[in-house]
Amino acid sequence: MLSPGPIPGAMPPAVAAKLSPRLLWLAVLTLVLAAATILGALGFEHIGGYLPCHLCLMQRTPYYVGVPVAALALLAIGLAAPRPLLAALFLIFAALMLYGAGLAVFHAGVEWGFWAGPASCSPSVGVTSAADMLNQLENLHAPSCTDAALRILGLSFAGWNALVSALLVVLGLLGARIAWHGR
Repeated sequence: MLSPGPIPGAMPPAVAAKLSPRLLWLAVLTLVLAAATILGALGFEHIGGYLPCHLCLMQRTPYYVGVPVAALALLAIGLAAPRPLLAALFLIFAALMLYGAGLAVFHAGVEWGFWAGPASCSPSVGVTSAADMLNQLENLHAPSCTDAALRILGLSFAGWNALVSALLVVLGLLGARIAWHGR
């Protein structure tokens, strides 16, 4: 039986074997942590009943894109992809998480009253007439971004997301470094 030849552009098996174990564990950790974070947010919403505000929903986007990127990095490691591709996937993931961390810090600042949030985060105004009430019912908004729905150990969901996103940035950059240099 003929064995298939090497994949064009793939690393030689010896290089892939040296690179894969460390990077493999880092990719698994990155993927599991990112997936657990977004699944936790969805769990708090759908099981716990904590409705997300506009900024909460915006903070999910980096995870919706980042989890598949982390899965691609893991797959690329398994296929012994070239180092530049692996490094690029980890850098893309790190950039997404940096964006997410920025959103989370901004949201936490809005919750603490350090700065104002976007207009889409404003709580609804009082009802002065039946027409106002009907208008508000037709234009229901998510909860206000200024009020933390829950604080755990003094941090809101946004605060915890800022910490997790920062950790994921570090893991993404570390993965890119290991993928690029092979150490």
